[in-house]
This record gives sequence, C-alpha cells and structure tokens, in this order.
Amino acid sequence: MGSSINNKVESGRKLTVLVVEDHPDSREILTHLLEFMGFAVIGAEHGGEGVEKALKEKPNLILMDILMPKMDGKEATRVIRSNPETQDIPIVATTVLYREPEIRSCIEAGCNACLVKPFTLQQLQGKIQEFIPTSSPTTH
Repeated sequence: MGSSINNKVESGRKLTVLVVEDHPDSREILTHLLEFMGFAVIGAEHGGEGVEKALKEKPNLILMDILMPKMDGKEATRVIRSNPETQDIPIVATTVLYREPEIRSCIEAGCNACLVKPFTLQQLQGKIQEFIPTSSPTTH
C-alpha cells in the first residue's frame, strides 16, 4: 500500500474525515478505505446534510461529491466557506467532472483540490496527505 496514515490522532481523538456522497456504495467504499487508513469517518448523503455535519462535527477534512441532489457539492462548499466556524476546513472535491472548466469551477466554489473519479487508493492517500501531513502531530 505504500505510505500510510495509520493511527492519526489529534488531541486524544482520531482525525475525522467527512464524506459527502449521494451514492451509498461509493460512500461505503470511501468509509472503509478511510477507516483502514486510521481515520474516523462521518457520512452525509447530500450537500445539505454535509453542511450540517461539518458545522456540528468540525472534521479535519471533507471529501465532497459535486453532483448530488438537493444541494450539490459546489453550493455546499460555498455555505461551508461562508461560516467562520468551518471556513478553514480543507475540502477535496470528488467528481466525475474532468474537464478544466469544471475543475476550475470546483476550485472557484471553494474546494482546495479535486480528485477525479475513479481514483486509486494511492491518489486518495496523496491528496489527503496534502492537507493532513503524516509528520504533523496536529492539523488545526
């Protein structure tokens, strides 16, 4: 598996990743991968629920699907960025949108980075490590 992020702990608790994904199978796979990597995981089925859980749980990182019903990932990201309590949480868009203008629109909405689906475990780990370095004892 290469480098790992096992047993990431901050202030006596596991680091937390919020997975906002409307497809249950995709959400479950991401949850299992992240738990295997040592993270606590919170799931949300749509952007509105993601906003609520981000405010309540203050995760260390958010993986945000972009194409979702009710509230899409770009709108959810804008709402999260507009709140002082959640504005600094790193948000990585997970999307099937792969063209440059689509990626740019995710960044303009407030996402820190994008992972284009399908992505590998190594790509997921690399993107997470950009925002939660393994050498750092705390993240925020």
